[in-house]
Parts: sequence; C-alpha cells; structure tokens
Amino acid sequence: MDLSILKQNLEAAGYDVAEFDTKEDATAYLSEQIDGQSVAFGGSVTIQQMGLYEALASHNEVLWHWAVPEGKTAPQVLAEARTTDVYISSVNGVAESGEIINIDGNGNRVAGIMYGHKKVYLLISENKVAKDYESALFRARNIAAPLNAVRLGKKTPCAVKGDRCYNCSSPDRICNELSVLWKKPYGCAYEIILIHENLGY
Repeated sequence: MDLSILKQNLEAAGYDVAEFDTKEDATAYLSEQIDGQSVAFGGSVTIQQMGLYEALASHNEVLWHWAVPEGKTAPQVLAEARTTDVYISSVNGVAESGEIINIDGNGNRVAGIMYGHKKVYLLISENKVAKDYESALFRARNIAAPLNAVRLGKKTPCAVKGDRCYNCSSPDRICNELSVLWKKPYGCAYEIILIHENLGY
C-alpha cells in the first residue's frame, strides 16, 4: 500500500512520521529511540504482535496492564501509567487525510494519547488506513471494536458475530469513548510509526 499521501498529511498536521516495512524494523527503531525512560502502553494487539513490551522492558521501566508484575494490580498499573515519560498506542482507524480515531472502554488509552506525557508514539499498520474520515470512523466502530469485543469475550451483540456495531447498552460495552485527533495536540511531542504490514484489529 502506498502511504505517501497519509504520511504527507500527517506531517502537515504537525506529527513526526517514521515509516517501516516490517514490525521488526519498527520495534528495533523504537527500542533504539526509547532508552532509560518510563513507558506506558495502551491495550493493543499490535504492540503484542510487535513484541514491543519485551524489547523495551529490558532497558526501560515499562507499565502495561496486560503484563501486571507480581505485587501489583491492573488498576495500580493503569494509575501509574498516567505519568510516564512516554506513551505508546496503536490506533483503531486513520483517514488518508490525517484524522486519527480511537475508541475506548474506560478511557485510559484515549486519555493517555491526548494528555500527560512528554512523548506519544502512535502505531499505524496498513489495515488501519481508510480513504476518508467517515470510512476511518466506520472502521473503528464496525471492524476494530467488534473484533476486540470478541477477543475479550464480552457479552455484547457485536461479539456474537464480530460483524458490526449495534450501539448497544450492554454492561460489557467497550465503545464508551471516542477520540479524534484532527491535528497534533499542544504541549507534547508526537511521532507516528507507519508499518507496511497488517497488525492488530
């Protein structure tokens, strides 16, 4: 996939952008860039598939509620993750025009992306890219969210088939917050990592 238009629009929106052919190349780059820092991850299958936790935890303090250390709980890790130097997350959808979309259940990921850290890295694989804003939003709601609900074993209508959003009122609903980055937010460095593979949902 040619990501040149997306890269151009992301740079015009104020982001630094790095582009890689493989997840291994992207992981090696991030491991080189991030050293001796405190790092938090959002919930992300992409991060898991990249082996990013293992790569960074060897020489950084990494907090991830998917890898809770002995003696701590997931809520404790999530609380501590709010104040790390670096935050890393994948995205649910991105438009070629540059809008970045994420849907969240309890808000930790969208909050971490938007505020509180010195630098944020956002991981974007080819399957997350859509033609325009409406298509990216559709992708986040009707592809990424149902697949995540299936993965998490949620009791929601979308998890039955993993096919689309039903805008449900289930207590297990994971689509409670929506964030859109129209441009790079103030007060924080942002770097987009474009990866020429299909990763995550």
